[in-house]
Amino acid sequence: MKKVFVLSFLLPLTLFAQNWHASFRFGLANYQGDLQEKSFTFKQSRIVGGLGIRYDLSEHLIARTHASFSNLRADDQKNKKASFKSRNFNFETKLFEWEVGAQYNIFSLNDKWWTPYVFAGGALFRIKPTSLDPAGSRVNLQSLSTEGQGFVPGRKKYKSTQFGIPFGIGAEYALNEDMRVGLELGYRKTFTDYIDDVSTTYADPALLLLNRGPQSVAMAYKGSGSYPAVGSPRGNSRNKDAYYFVELTFTWRPFVDWYERTSGLASFKKSKKVGCPGTRVRG
Repeated sequence: MKKVFVLSFLLPLTLFAQNWHASFRFGLANYQGDLQEKSFTFKQSRIVGGLGIRYDLSEHLIARTHASFSNLRADDQKNKKASFKSRNFNFETKLFEWEVGAQYNIFSLNDKWWTPYVFAGGALFRIKPTSLDPAGSRVNLQSLSTEGQGFVPGRKKYKSTQFGIPFGIGAEYALNEDMRVGLELGYRKTFTDYIDDVSTTYADPALLLLNRGPQSVAMAYKGSGSYPAVGSPRGNSRNKDAYYFVELTFTWRPFVDWYERTSGLASFKKSKKVGCPGTRVRG
């Protein structure tokens, strides 16, 4: 009688829990902006890792959320164009991203062991661009207002926390009913041009010196020769910065696997079909 009571309590719980997956991701991150001469490249990429959860809404549709951690960086000296090298900018920023979105599987995992998919959503991400000064020390660029943000008319200070739109493609393969592996390419459209702290034109060095001090002037232009003419291009403000991930993925339903092993109500062995947990009747 006690066992029946326990099972009657756990059964509704596991029917709800079987749609949840823990998600783990690992791969490469890179940025697209004024310090990268190529739109997509693995050059200067950094490691990215992420944790998240997913919920199977149907055979094809999945709700998902992930937290990702990485660094973004670029250096003019790593580019081939002489105009980049002579400018001599570099930056690095820690990146934290929280993504919420939906994934649509092209195939049903009731019928196949793998599926391509597309995804899209919204994300909050946090940046803090830094760079090496002439003495080799790393400094916070945002606080230096290197383009006159905050005191030059029409140039507002940029925020560390920004909103982005993640979207992309991927593919998953089911190892069994509870575990899947995959590969994902995700692009992040942003609404800021200051991931790298480079965007518009050179500000008046006298104003930089007056408002932020000599270090602001030194970081506003790091090339050889004299300071460029005020108003000459420092970056390209017409194109916003972006970043992208290429990641291996792994998802796992830990509670259902434990429940099947302990309750004796269902087998946890790999069957002939995977089945979407929210739609398939389990044995």
